[in-house]
Amino acid sequence: MQSTGSGRAPVMADVAQAAGVSHQTVSRVLNDHPNVKPATRDRVLAAIRELGYRPNVAARALVTRRTRTLGVVSFNTTLYGPASMLYGIEQAAKDLDYFVAVAALAALDRRSVLDAVDRLRDQAVEGLIVIAPQTSAVNALSQVRSDLPLVAVGCGTHAALSSVAVDNEAGAERATSYLLDLGHRTVHHVAGPRSWLDAQEREVGWRRALSARGAAQPEPFVGGDWSSRTGYELGRELAARAHDPRDPITALFCANDHMALGLLRAVQQAGLRVPEDLSLIGFDDIPEAEYFGPPLTTIRQDFDELGRRALGTLIELVDLNAGGGPAPRNAPRVTIGPGLVVRASTAPPRAGAA
Repeated sequence: MQSTGSGRAPVMADVAQAAGVSHQTVSRVLNDHPNVKPATRDRVLAAIRELGYRPNVAARALVTRRTRTLGVVSFNTTLYGPASMLYGIEQAAKDLDYFVAVAALAALDRRSVLDAVDRLRDQAVEGLIVIAPQTSAVNALSQVRSDLPLVAVGCGTHAALSSVAVDNEAGAERATSYLLDLGHRTVHHVAGPRSWLDAQEREVGWRRALSARGAAQPEPFVGGDWSSRTGYELGRELAARAHDPRDPITALFCANDHMALGLLRAVQQAGLRVPEDLSLIGFDDIPEAEYFGPPLTTIRQDFDELGRRALGTLIELVDLNAGGGPAPRNAPRVTIGPGLVVRASTAPPRAGAA
């Protein structure tokens, strides 16, 4: 921050003097008031940049009763999906000139979620975004007082909350249909943990695609988490069944890319070739997916768009709440469609397997 020449940090009066306007005009510019001429607004903004002036957030909050601070409840995880959701939300908030206060939890149980909401409420946040990929978190949110605008993210498309979510069912259905279109008789599924809404919805989409095509619905392989280790362990199990003449496995849909990576290593160690013997498709499109051996066909989630839509939805609710209106919880629900990324891990089945 620049100095005014007297050794102190610049204040609003210095900006007004430099721009040749009143103190009230500077305030209107800072609060994005519409009744300011464009030339005057440009002059004030130039003075702000030249002086390095930074508004006093606390003082502005006292006048406007708006802190421009939003709370985000997340949890400590290295999983690509939730971590990318948090990053997308933070970037969207920065673009819209909002501050973000994050409460990161060790677990998404009822007490932890409600305690985090109370802590953020004490920091005078104007609204909350909760990354809620587990059923326990969604159940907890139904008990949050309705005076605080709230948007759930990653909570699936059926939660009775204002929410923004990727359409997991549509993504899984698209992945499964693509493998069936290649000529595979059916598609086996490596599912995520049962307590995760993403895993539940991806399994629903997989089953729906098989049912629509009249294909057999084999029992899914289920692991304890989303890790590459789980994928590796399940891969060793299913590799032994790949050439079973009664139920050959020629195509696999993994509920996320990390499990697909572990599975890929296991089946290759067992002597299976991907995609010649086994087609493999994942979900997420993690940055490493195109560098797998072979590069992984997968379903891409647009986390930047998710962050923008979540912020936009919450700010609409915040503005409604600031105007004296209620903070609705059951609407709106925003669904973002994922996309299919085709790479080298999928191909038509080997001769005689279709």
